[in-house]
Amino acid sequence: MEKRSFLLTHEDYWSIWIGGFILLFGLFLFYNNTPEDFEKKHEDYDQILQTEKEKAPFKTIEWYRAFRAQRSIKAASEPVGKFFKKLTGKPSSWSTNPLAGLYKSADRDSLEKHGYTIKLADLVEKNKLQLVLAEDAQQKAAKEDFKNTALNLEAEAAIETWYKGREKSSAMKKKTKGTNPFKLGWLVLWFGILSLLFLPGIYFLGEKRKGFVKGFAFVFLIAIISYLFGAQSNMKAMGIGYAAWAIVLGMLISNTIGTPKWVTPALQTSWFIKTGLVLLGAEVLFNKVMSIGLPGIFVAWMTTPIVLISTYWFGQNILKIKSKTLNMVISADMSVCGVSAAVATAAACKAKKEELTLAIGMSMAFTSVMMIVLPIIIKGMGLSEILGGAWIGGTIDATGAVVAAGEFLGDKALYVAATIKMIQNILIGIIAFGVAIYFTTSNENGEKTKVGISEIWNRFPKFILGFIGASILFTLIYTSMGDNHAYTIIDQGVISGLSKNVRGWLFCLAFVSIGLSTNFSVLKKHFSGGKPLVLYVVGQTFNLILTLVMAYIMFYLIFPDITKQL
Repeated sequence: MEKRSFLLTHEDYWSIWIGGFILLFGLFLFYNNTPEDFEKKHEDYDQILQTEKEKAPFKTIEWYRAFRAQRSIKAASEPVGKFFKKLTGKPSSWSTNPLAGLYKSADRDSLEKHGYTIKLADLVEKNKLQLVLAEDAQQKAAKEDFKNTALNLEAEAAIETWYKGREKSSAMKKKTKGTNPFKLGWLVLWFGILSLLFLPGIYFLGEKRKGFVKGFAFVFLIAIISYLFGAQSNMKAMGIGYAAWAIVLGMLISNTIGTPKWVTPALQTSWFIKTGLVLLGAEVLFNKVMSIGLPGIFVAWMTTPIVLISTYWFGQNILKIKSKTLNMVISADMSVCGVSAAVATAAACKAKKEELTLAIGMSMAFTSVMMIVLPIIIKGMGLSEILGGAWIGGTIDATGAVVAAGEFLGDKALYVAATIKMIQNILIGIIAFGVAIYFTTSNENGEKTKVGISEIWNRFPKFILGFIGASILFTLIYTSMGDNHAYTIIDQGVISGLSKNVRGWLFCLAFVSIGLSTNFSVLKKHFSGGKPLVLYVVGQTFNLILTLVMAYIMFYLIFPDITKQL
């Protein structure tokens, strides 16, 4: 009975229960609502891809068409998937009218649509010409039985140009199509469902249920506004997303009119993030991690611990930062993977909420800059896509920012960057466990004390078990299904159709809670002498240098054969 009571009265376990329920519900939902004849379609497209691969030494026009058609087989495109995408979706992109993000009729705002239509027409015409040139180049190469190297290279370049143009015009078409006619209605329904998900936990954790719902409505409203501001086209271009707006808006309220007391029961910062991290576990699949081979693993798993320990040592011994927990949270945030690592580490070392806020704030500020500047530096240095992608994946904190920066360099860079970041994400649980042991076996003076395994277990953030469990479970499911079926049901069903959107909402709610809980007067003392900022800058500089050197050694000196296959 005591064990059951403990499992129902601990926030970390409720993160696992809620996150696990969402993932299992999504798995059941999309497994039983697959596209018609999707197995046969995959087999047919696989045959075409194999035939085209054998026919030419490059990816032909037919290969790309089959590949694109196969990628369109998604469980999330079925009626049930569309329902949950609408339910958990976020406000749409807008340029001049913020209400357009919430309410879109069949026709978008006239000025906005006019601008998109003109651009789209130009892109479509340009892509038609690119296709003609690609077909001509491929035909010339085919006449020589694809044995003329020069003609093959010309055809490959022309086909890639056409395909990239096609992808760009397709993305533009989505912008000119009308979205859900009344987004606000879906948001109200989604608020009700989220409230119901957390109410049982609120009851067992001892909070007032009525108080939570009332406060949660306020937090949810600020989250909607944050998403709206983050969806503004100019803000998106500058890399200022919903996370930054959520914290800023929350801070403005808390440090001006003050956060109302009735909102306090809903400020469940760590609970929201922990639940989101359990969902993230389903996206960190071990088979995908292994696909990049040993070089990526070495870059992520060797560099990260070195940077973490070195930065923490620098903060304690050189900068003399008084708070060991602040030092550790900043070091983990900067060296591992930003917000996720910061939350896990903060739970392991029992850092103050203000310290976590400071670390996350600096992380987002530097991430916004690095995701724009680092790709420019990489291009300026003339680095290859693989080396540049590895550098990005190992140094930029947020996964979304990694993807955006990698995409700027090219497809190979995007693949390498995203995979290394996934490999790095696995370290969240390991780092948290190590920090828990360190802080339970050292007192404030740094002197070692004997601590039993029970104390280490009490300090260990239990939600990490949910993260690891979700990763293992979905890796096994993915492997048993096979890549094609798993892509349709898991990647383009459970994850893209449900868990990824839910995770985004949970993170946004957490950031709003952070802002509403933050008082500048309390936060100010942690910036004493600017030491936290110096710590972050020095640590990130060391991270950039070490990651680049390690990536070059691993990808080009020790494992060049693996690199050639990427």
